[in-house]
Amino acid sequence: MNLEKILAISGKPGLYVLRVQTRTGFVAESLLDGKKITVNLKSNVSLLSEISIYTYEGEKPLAEIMQKIADKENKGQAISHKEDNATLTAYFKEILPDYDEERVYPSDIKKVLNWYNMLQAKGLVTDEVPAAEELVAVAEEVPATETKTPAKKAKAKKE
Repeated sequence: MNLEKILAISGKPGLYVLRVQTRTGFVAESLLDGKKITVNLKSNVSLLSEISIYTYEGEKPLAEIMQKIADKENKGQAISHKEDNATLTAYFKEILPDYDEERVYPSDIKKVLNWYNMLQAKGLVTDEVPAAEELVAVAEEVPATETKTPAKKAKAKKE
């Protein structure tokens, strides 16, 4: 499952696909309705490929967890993120038995399951693992979320 160009934008519902980098940010397309939006560099944006879930041994990448969900569900829909917290935690315990229950909240589990079901509905849940060369090419295309512009030099006053 390739999550390299899939984004979660704070304050915006759903997931987005990174399309084009612009001078002031980038253009993303919603997976929910296909609408394109412009996002400036000050927005809080997370690449799904950079997100991890806490376990007692360390952190597991989100892609690995989503792959486990896909294997459990035979690439089908997972349980709804609207289930009660006890059901969600029991389901997540099946997927990732060693997740850190003190640091991974039910809201995090809901978000992971909601994202998985969105990606599955769009046909993005696949077995394909990108080759190392593809990962490098994609990494070069993804813009940094924060860039600093050099400060302008003040003109010297003439006396």
